[in-house]
Amino acid sequence: MLDLIIKNATIVDGTGAEPFEGSIPIRDGKIRAIWHGGFPAGVEAKEIYDAKGLVVSPGFIDIHCHSDETFYKYPKEEGKILQGVTTDVGGNCGISLAPVRQKTKELLRSYVGEAPYAWGSFGEFLDYVEKEVRPSANFLCGVGHGALRIAAMGFEPRKATAAELEDMKAMLAEAFEEGAAFLSSGLIYAPGSFSDEEELMELAKVAAKYGRYYATHMRNENLRIFDALPEAIRIAENSGASLQISHHKLIRREMWGRSKETLQLIEEARERGVDAWADQYPYIASSTYYASNLPNWAFEGGIPALMERLADADTRKKILDEMEAMCGGRWGDIFLGYAAHPEDKQYIGKSTEEIAAMMGVSAAEAALSIIARNGNDASEVNFGMCEEDVERIMQAPFVMIGSDGWAYDLNYPGKPHPRSFGAFPRVIAHYSRERGLFPLETAVYKMTGLPAKRLGLTDRGVLKEGCWADLCIFDPEKIADDPTYLDPCKPCSGISRVYVNGVLTAENGVHTGARAGMVIRK
Repeated sequence: MLDLIIKNATIVDGTGAEPFEGSIPIRDGKIRAIWHGGFPAGVEAKEIYDAKGLVVSPGFIDIHCHSDETFYKYPKEEGKILQGVTTDVGGNCGISLAPVRQKTKELLRSYVGEAPYAWGSFGEFLDYVEKEVRPSANFLCGVGHGALRIAAMGFEPRKATAAELEDMKAMLAEAFEEGAAFLSSGLIYAPGSFSDEEELMELAKVAAKYGRYYATHMRNENLRIFDALPEAIRIAENSGASLQISHHKLIRREMWGRSKETLQLIEEARERGVDAWADQYPYIASSTYYASNLPNWAFEGGIPALMERLADADTRKKILDEMEAMCGGRWGDIFLGYAAHPEDKQYIGKSTEEIAAMMGVSAAEAALSIIARNGNDASEVNFGMCEEDVERIMQAPFVMIGSDGWAYDLNYPGKPHPRSFGAFPRVIAHYSRERGLFPLETAVYKMTGLPAKRLGLTDRGVLKEGCWADLCIFDPEKIADDPTYLDPCKPCSGISRVYVNGVLTAENGVHTGARAGMVIRK
């Protein structure tokens, strides 16, 4: 007896192949066959679901996200599940919640955010997620260079000593032994920004030894991107590690249109034998910590030290002057997405210029006041890219889709970037159906089969016999990215059902409450 038969479906199997009509039998969480056309006579199932007029695809794999920072509060992950995501990949941008050492735990907490931190090693962290969090989506995780550096040397703004580097390498190797999927760096954020190329290359060599890739939020994605991208390529080329360029974009008006050059650099590296790939979220706005608008030196010693600097009048003025030099003329594009402090709730969803007018101060002073009250518990949405670059990057065959979002429920008390709720349907609805950049099967491949291949997953990301039944069933003409910048916390329309490991987890825009996700260890 089968658990489920999905019949009369248009099957887009995640390989990039053309769609075909067929039926899918499921038992014990796995796909038992792919039947072209109908299903054999005499076969029985507890449920038969008629998917006539609907597409069945693999559930989407979010190869670049930060759900591990928030799914303690939101284990249902409504924003992810209701857009068809069935597998989350955390630990990106150098930010992971393990490994943890007691002496630097509070520094890590101030860097990453609130979480239990009831673990030490990476393996213990994965155990905690599996037993205590039980998220709705499957979960893989990388180990962040920032977490390694904090554990080894805190927020020291200097070159690592030989002993500290060996310590980081040993922690990284242990994390890989315990199931970490890759190494990531976040080189615009302290303490990652304090590291040099040699340090990163030595760590990437460990990744290469274990057959893991090196994912990098590069040192710069705007005016100095043509320094940062070659550095990332050199690290991979000289270490032997596979390279993943995280959320590839050009984020200043002065750089708009130059994605042709960045893609050419990646393509040339690939032609030389560098295993280089990239991911991207399908929007012209980015999102990160509001505090990222501060100069890097202000973070020396960590967030507690930053708070002390902000209390000193002379140091505060120096920070303000450098903020204005970095962001002057762009404050109208930088919006407050979330702030934890009650005083700042009124400013959520407003640009920094609007906030400054409400406060009666300069834009830099308004931003700094919010940072002083919230530390890293404030986020921004920054409109810095252009559609021409987004579309050109998306069409590159080595680019896959990642949300760069967090795990939230629909009742999240802020206005986060809509990518946390609608990134994957947006690729199908806007860029495939409306803009015609590529056919549906290519859109699905970029969100399923390609990231699965990148991660070395052989039993997810495609629809074939023996694979886990991670499924998204949707109407290809009605699926839409309904979440917007002004109203982000809502489900996407056009998605009929989402299954995680064969368990019905969403139906017609409503989460069933199921938390059937698995922790996947490499």
